[in-house]
Amino acid sequence: WFLCGCSGKHKGTRDYSPKQMAIRERVFTAIINCFKRHGAEVIDTPVFELKETLTGKYGEDSKLIYDLKDQGGELLSLRYDLTVPFARYLAMNKITNIKRYHIAKVYRRDNPAMTRGRYREFYQCDFDIAGQFDPMIPDAECLKIVHEILSDLQLGDFLIKVNDRRILDGMFAVCGVPDSKFRTICSSVDKLDKVPWEEVKNEMVGEKGLSPEAADRIGEYVQLHGGLDLIEQLLQDPKLSQNKLAKEGLGDMKLLFEYLTLFGITGKISFDLSLARGLDYYTGVIYEAVLLQQQNDHVEDPVSVGSVAGGGRYDGLVGMFDPKGRKVPCVGVSIGIERIFSILEQRVEASEEKIRTTETQVLVASAQKKLLEERLKLISELWDAGIKAEILYKKNPKLLNQLQYCEETGIPLVAIVGEQELKDGVVKLRDVATREEVNIRRENLIEEIRMRTSQL
Repeated sequence: WFLCGCSGKHKGTRDYSPKQMAIRERVFTAIINCFKRHGAEVIDTPVFELKETLTGKYGEDSKLIYDLKDQGGELLSLRYDLTVPFARYLAMNKITNIKRYHIAKVYRRDNPAMTRGRYREFYQCDFDIAGQFDPMIPDAECLKIVHEILSDLQLGDFLIKVNDRRILDGMFAVCGVPDSKFRTICSSVDKLDKVPWEEVKNEMVGEKGLSPEAADRIGEYVQLHGGLDLIEQLLQDPKLSQNKLAKEGLGDMKLLFEYLTLFGITGKISFDLSLARGLDYYTGVIYEAVLLQQQNDHVEDPVSVGSVAGGGRYDGLVGMFDPKGRKVPCVGVSIGIERIFSILEQRVEASEEKIRTTETQVLVASAQKKLLEERLKLISELWDAGIKAEILYKKNPKLLNQLQYCEETGIPLVAIVGEQELKDGVVKLRDVATREEVNIRRENLIEEIRMRTSQL
């Protein structure tokens, strides 16, 4: 039913107006430029996958997978993210080494919360590095990419929280959480950015059957956050340092922070033991970027307005799709594009900034009647030279109407053909903003338009 034409807010989908598309394209351009700057190739995969490909990869979120109606063949589902299809693609094609980005729509049977930028159909922008490399170098680059994109988009103050699945699992072990409860307790911890510790504790003890003592021990750890100093402190922690997994994770975290210091971005990064990311496939470093909202001057801690990027290391996922179980280590990041759109759209509304929805550089106009043929000849020359140009679809439009059209749509230049100009072999070029007009020789017109619009 959701594939019928009844798009609109109530179905958890949205239509994009030209103005919204202009904002969206601006964001995509910034993100793609960043991915390309870091040497990524681009791939694409089908919008649906075999149901079994997606099953069992998302932990408690698997109930949000969209199943398609059985057409008497294989059972298919719409992709839930771009990471699992990527892992399937690597295994199927026996690729052991690639740095790629992928921007495409994904689908979740979520209860839509439009105001928070949550939809059932939405875009993801993923960047991943697959291959066997020395520890933490690709991981540090992924965090640098998040830092570059969020700085470039000027969304306001942000913080990138970092943790490691091994530190979490080690912490659960030393706090007395049984192995079988690691994942479910993990998804409780993951709610700490939204609800207070007391509620999370009640869920662990009341719903998930954890002992209150174990919950209290977890509470002592998950409320810690800091930088290198905290990593050093935990490496000395009598309980954690005895756990092999936690020790490995902390060692790598220390290395990561050294690389991030070299990139000069540690000011925006926090090692945060409450960060858990609910997805099952993470195996090492995990991270999430949140936008901060300064509530008011006398509150110390800025409040998070929600996650705008997340990712981590998933070294076991590709092996799940490989018949021989060959592993390909991977680390990646996903940019939460819908939330970024919502923020930028609200900002544009508030500032009443005029957004251009076309890129037209020049309108070909005429001042007198019976010049349609000349306008068509000229615009054809411009199009063939790669100039973005328009005309009004009228035989004899009034000059005023043509100029008004430029004002409304933001076209910067008007090329006016008139009888006298045709005799003299010139075109009158008018600057819409300043209203200045100059006669340009017909053979120099293309050059002149290019020169004037290159700085825009």
